[in-house]
Amino acid sequence: MEQRFNRKVHPVILSGGSGSRLWPISRSMHPKQLQPLISKFSMIQETALRFVDGSLFPSPVVICNHEHRFIIAEQLREAGIPPGHQILEPAGRNTAPAAAVAALCLQASDPGAILLIVPADHAINDISAFLHAIGAGAR
Repeated sequence: MEQRFNRKVHPVILSGGSGSRLWPISRSMHPKQLQPLISKFSMIQETALRFVDGSLFPSPVVICNHEHRFIIAEQLREAGIPPGHQILEPAGRNTAPAAAVAALCLQASDPGAILLIVPADHAINDISAFLHAIGAGAR
């Protein structure tokens, strides 16, 4: 199903988790969002691939910690995701501060930006329904 939005929706991918809850598969330097748990792609690649339609979505903004920035950039490059902004968290402070910083950063380039804040590690089976819901919310 083709979706058309009035404005582009900016995906903001939250990738700040430490990976300690899925041990031993996931570890602090290679948390679950960097692991291929549901396909050949890592969870962050799966998440970013939902937003590859450049007519609907600009390149995703990724919020991550300092230690994961290079591997995230490399994984997104390997999946063919156009590079977007990375916002580095000095310390994990949960969703609200991360969303606020993303909103402030995007306000400079797109004052009326619509942000879609998504975790890097959720599995979504019905991508069409997911995109339809985003379209309904963006209208």
